[in-house]
Amino acid sequence: MVKGLFDNELRLESFHNGTNFRAYEFFGCHRISESEYVFRVWAPHAKSIKIIGLGQNGVDMVRLSDNESFEAVTLAEEGQLYAYCISTYDGREIVKADPYAFASDIPKSFYSKVVDLKKGGRYHPEIPDFGQPVNIYEVSLLSWKRHKDNSYYTYSELEKELVPYVKNLGYTHVEFMPVTEFPYDGSWGYQVTGYFAVTARLGTPAEFKSLIDAFHANGIKVILDWVPAHFPKDGWGLYEFDGQPLYECPLWDRMEHTGWGTRKFDFGRGEVDSFLLSSAAFFFDIYDVDGLRVDAVASMLYLNYDKCDGDWTPNIYGDNRNLEAIEFIKKFNTTIKDNFPHAIICAEESTAYNGVTEKIESGGLGFDYKWNMGWMNDVLFYCRQDPYFRSYHHNKITFSLVYAFSENFILPLSHDEVVHVKGSIVNKMWGEYGDKFAGERALLGFMYAHPGKKLNFMGYEIAQFKEWDFTTGIDFCLLKFEKHRKMTAFVKKLNSFYLSNKPLYEIEKSWEGFEWLSVDDSFNNVLAFSRYSKSGESITAVINFSGVDIKDYRIGIRQGRYRLVFNTDLKSFGGDGKTIRKVFTTKKIASHGKDYSISIDIPRLSCIYLKSEIY
Repeated sequence: MVKGLFDNELRLESFHNGTNFRAYEFFGCHRISESEYVFRVWAPHAKSIKIIGLGQNGVDMVRLSDNESFEAVTLAEEGQLYAYCISTYDGREIVKADPYAFASDIPKSFYSKVVDLKKGGRYHPEIPDFGQPVNIYEVSLLSWKRHKDNSYYTYSELEKELVPYVKNLGYTHVEFMPVTEFPYDGSWGYQVTGYFAVTARLGTPAEFKSLIDAFHANGIKVILDWVPAHFPKDGWGLYEFDGQPLYECPLWDRMEHTGWGTRKFDFGRGEVDSFLLSSAAFFFDIYDVDGLRVDAVASMLYLNYDKCDGDWTPNIYGDNRNLEAIEFIKKFNTTIKDNFPHAIICAEESTAYNGVTEKIESGGLGFDYKWNMGWMNDVLFYCRQDPYFRSYHHNKITFSLVYAFSENFILPLSHDEVVHVKGSIVNKMWGEYGDKFAGERALLGFMYAHPGKKLNFMGYEIAQFKEWDFTTGIDFCLLKFEKHRKMTAFVKKLNSFYLSNKPLYEIEKSWEGFEWLSVDDSFNNVLAFSRYSKSGESITAVINFSGVDIKDYRIGIRQGRYRLVFNTDLKSFGGDGKTIRKVFTTKKIASHGKDYSISIDIPRLSCIYLKSEIY
């Protein structure tokens, strides 16, 4: 064992105990002198291991004191390829990529690559405040733009084009779909083989770090998709790594995720917990990311997720909770928050599991935010309906307020909603060509006024009609057409308005920040509600989801004067530009349970915002 024996013993002990969240500093490949590197790998069922590649015939590894891990010190050079050749006790030889490799050779080969990485540390953001605006642009780095020959934009090219694009449109955050290395493009990155390696398809780790630094220099925070629920069954990956189940759970009913054709991690096994915790910490340590969006949390929480009766075994309490996974999630959130207080941790959790964003000491899971999948499904279902029939589905756009304050929510219109024949956002909208644009603007107006932070997937901002295709870039050619250019102008203006108005983001988890004005007018397909800041300033949203203009619509509201400050029907946004009065003073005419009211004209398929001038 190389120098630092006592320190290494402590690292191994914490690794096996499941508390080593920087195991990547010990395992994998690390430079120890000008020309020498140490390689370490955990493989308790291996008979022997050789490092292959490195321009040599093979370097034998020796067992460490735990009798489960192996080590070798050898000459190597930056950029060289290597893999582990593992001999099993049943006479097989299997070749595996390094689970802790910092870079890979995909798609040329599955070999790992020697890379010497330095920690970040120059970036020290403030601890996030739930009362601050969060407006996320979700992007697939492999398919935001492509060259004419359909080759990828590199990290360096994305730095030059994606960063100013996101900055210009006024987003506060960008979220990358998984960039951890993956072999199959069609998995969109959600079947990960390299938990410490950013995909080599787009460039080097240094270039990826430069991309993140560029976002930070422009005031934009970076969130990464992270996939701790499962991994693919590629023979050279984590799958039965040393010839037997190792990273996957060995129990028959917990080993496989048949719906995805993947293996599930063995949550609660110390070494697997350390591996996953280290993967998460690595991206904060090395790349200075701002947050993680944890994928498929529901599949971790439930033993019967995507399983039929008889295909799963209840826990010791006789129910369907995966107790080990739940404890891992709590350990993960505690570890990240204790060591990276600025971290933003979001859960993609699609069930009604209680307390996803509650503090762990209060019985919750400890996430900062939860994706509001219910809101997304209900609202998009409603927007598909012909306005003539929307009155029968009015509860779809009001039901979310029954539970809106139960968690810290993000409202997602994500990549999952624009694939598999679901239609793009604009193409989900009812009606003819112009109606669809109006419908998207009204939807976004409703979304930005609704409690919860915002997330939208690339392509919506140009009203792309084609579904997202991971094999090509989005259709920026559409910007040759006026309607699409004006949709982009609308999105930019809406983003700016959101950032400038505290009522839209300051109080998200309390009725103190929200008041229904017109909630049950299913006949007219109209909604009206007010959002409030801590100082009492208000923004009132009025949305006409019907297919006809509505004249003199009376809304009960707090006494005062209100100014029209945003209107999705403007000609500059691609709307009809119907005339609407700019200032409204309440009259003592009772409506919607209030003593005072205003009367307003609301164009069809539109959303308008009124700002209180006296409060």
